[in-house]
Amino acid sequence: MHKRIIRLYEENAAAWDRQRGRELFEKPWMDRFLGLLPERGSILDIGCGMGEPIARYFIERGFAVTGVDSSPSLIALCTKRFPEHRWLVGDMRELALQRRFDGIIAWHSFFHLSPSDQRPMFARFAAHSAQGGVLMMTTGPREKEEIGEWRGEPLYHGSLGPEEYRTRLEENGFTILAHVVQDPECGHATIWIARYDGGVEPQA
Repeated sequence: MHKRIIRLYEENAAAWDRQRGRELFEKPWMDRFLGLLPERGSILDIGCGMGEPIARYFIERGFAVTGVDSSPSLIALCTKRFPEHRWLVGDMRELALQRRFDGIIAWHSFFHLSPSDQRPMFARFAAHSAQGGVLMMTTGPREKEEIGEWRGEPLYHGSLGPEEYRTRLEENGFTILAHVVQDPECGHATIWIARYDGGVEPQA
């Protein structure tokens, strides 16, 4: 199913670019995230899409962004718009950049993975987090798999349960700073913010 999602976004990259609003109604959460990072720090945007509006918001505030997305067409748009930053085509399940970041964001991207593919991601988050680095991600509100629809095709979403998310974050060296379920002020997104304190061996 994840392979189908990769193809779906690649085939409809131009449509997604048109459809995705630029008003950034998520701004309060983005500001909360940035407020926990050092000035002009580094951010890894996992599932960055075409870089707007979220990566643009970070860049305009002086942060150095590395974006990763499985769609070559969306990454090409990022490269054209923000050539001074780093944009990589890649599958988040294979993330291995050999560097650490002050912040990691996986906004409306991580939940396209199946539960079995999500579990190993916490070790990858840890491996890419600087000491004291901050992770912000969105998930489903409860353990569930469901098939939505976009442009007439199935769109998969998966989620672990909140207690398992807590356990996996903590096992991999993260301290949870915030968890809001279906925030009505942010499109009913379920949001997590956690700080990487390290000191543990990442758990797959």
